[in-house]
Amino acid sequence: MKSAKITGPNEPLVVSDFDNPEPQNNQVLVKVKSVGVCHSDLHLWEGGYDLGDGQFMKVTDRGVKYPVTPGHEIVGTVEKIGSNVSDVKLGDEVLVFPWIGCGDCPACKVGNENLCDTPKSMGVFQDGGYSDYALIPDSKYLALLDGVNPDSATSLACSGLTAYTAIKKSNQNSPEFLVIVGAGGLGLMGVQIAKAITNAKIICVDLDDKKLETAKEMGADYILNSKDPETAQKIISICNGKGADSVVDFVNAPPTAKLDLAVLRKRGNLILVGLFGGSIELSLVTIPLKSIIIQGAYTGNYDDMVELLDLARKGIIDPVISKRYTLDEANNALEDLKARKIVGRAVINP
Repeated sequence: MKSAKITGPNEPLVVSDFDNPEPQNNQVLVKVKSVGVCHSDLHLWEGGYDLGDGQFMKVTDRGVKYPVTPGHEIVGTVEKIGSNVSDVKLGDEVLVFPWIGCGDCPACKVGNENLCDTPKSMGVFQDGGYSDYALIPDSKYLALLDGVNPDSATSLACSGLTAYTAIKKSNQNSPEFLVIVGAGGLGLMGVQIAKAITNAKIICVDLDDKKLETAKEMGADYILNSKDPETAQKIISICNGKGADSVVDFVNAPPTAKLDLAVLRKRGNLILVGLFGGSIELSLVTIPLKSIIIQGAYTGNYDDMVELLDLARKGIIDPVISKRYTLDEANNALEDLKARKIVGRAVINP
C-alpha cells in the first residue's frame, strides 16, 4: 500500500510503499476511498499548538511518535476482516470513528472514548487514512454509510462531529440568539446543524465576506464581518440589546474570545472549539456576576457520529467539500489549508 507519512515537524510528507497489513481477531482492513484534510492534521504536521506568550505545546509531549500517517476522517470499503468480525462484511462502505480510547478510564467506560485519558486516536497516535489502506483496531468503530456520499461523510468523523457536539452544548440553555464565530469548514457545518436542531436565530461572524455569504446560504439569519469595529455592538443590538444566549467559537483566538465575552448576555453559554491558540485576560468578577458558563467541545462519541450520519442521510445537513487532492498531493493539501485557500472542507482521494 502507499502511505503519506509525517516524518517530523514541518518536514514534507513522504509518500512510500508498504506491505498491506493483515487484520487479526477484531481488526478490519479498510480500502480508503476518501480522507478529510483537517486542521488537526496541520497541527500534527507543525508539531504542536501555540499556547500564547511564546509557549508551544508539542504533540510529542502528548504521546505522538513520528513517523506517523495522518488522517482521522476516513471513509472506505471493507477489504478484509479478522477472524472475530461478524458485524460488517466485505465490500461494506463505512465511516471510521477515529477517537479510540484505552477502554478502561472513566470516560471510556461510559462510551466517551473521545475524552479518553490515554487516547489512541487514528491519524494521531496510530497510522490513519493518508493511505490507500487503513487498519482499524476493531469493527465496533465502523458505521455503515448507507447512501451518504463518501467524500461528504469524511467530515462527520471529526469536524462535523465536533460541530455537532458544540451545537448540542450551545443548545442546553435553549438559546433565542446563537452566535457562531468562524465560517470555515467547522463553522459552516455548525450553521447547518444549528438550523436543524435548535430554534435559535443564528448570527455568523467571520473576516471573509465570501465565507459569510456561504454561511447565509447554509441558514445563518445574520452575517457580520468582524473587521467592522462595531461588530460587538451590532450583535448585542440584534439580540434585543441583551447579548447572545450562546456563542460557539470555532476559531478560539485571542480576538475572537474577546468578542465572545463582550457579546455574551447574563446566564450566557460560551463554547470554545477552535485550536488557534493564544491567551486572553479574563475579568474574573464578571463570570460569577453574569453567571456565565465557559466550556470546551472536543469531537464527540461514537453514538454522536451515528446520529450525525443519520442527519446527513436524511439530507438535513450537507457537508461542503470544495477541493479534492490525490495522495501524492498531500503536501499541497496541507499547504493550501495553512494558507486559508480552502472554503469548506478538502479531501484526499487515494
